[in-house]
Amino acid sequence: MRTFIENKIQNNISTTQEILTHCVSDIENVIGVVINCLKNGNTVYWCGNGGSAGQAQHLSAELVGGFHDHHRPAFRSISLTTDTSFITAWGNDTSFDTIFSRQVEGLCKSGDVLIGITTSGNSRNIIEAVQLAKIMDVTTIVFTGVSGGKVGPLADYAIKIPSDETQHIQEGHILVGHILCEIVEKELS
Repeated sequence: MRTFIENKIQNNISTTQEILTHCVSDIENVIGVVINCLKNGNTVYWCGNGGSAGQAQHLSAELVGGFHDHHRPAFRSISLTTDTSFITAWGNDTSFDTIFSRQVEGLCKSGDVLIGITTSGNSRNIIEAVQLAKIMDVTTIVFTGVSGGKVGPLADYAIKIPSDETQHIQEGHILVGHILCEIVEKELS
């Protein structure tokens, strides 16, 4: 058991080192985009499925509630994964593929930012949301795995965690998301 645990921790360290080597410039660019969005009074929208849905909610909550500073003004941030009545009704009656794009259509406006989180980069509902957001002049950012999947080339910005293992990609996404939230808070507070 100890060897298994040590190997898992070492795999995480290796992925994190790869993020340090390959992703810092992309992370800086994305943070700048989010800062400009919020400075201009716009909103950051988040979406994802499964564990990525949980991360979308978590990171959105950090921007609204405060990462370290719970006394600062709230930042405009909404997770599109939280309206279960809409998601289940639309998914049942229409299509699960459009649960996020339909919300983008109704909520987003030019100058907003959409962040899609997908380990594979191939989640149809993230692809649909990114495609519509781009038409609406909403800046698109995706957090993916190393290949970027189908959505990577469609987005304005992609942070591709250098791994093809879901758990390590998710660990990378939360690390990057926490860095983003902390720097945004420092810059805008």
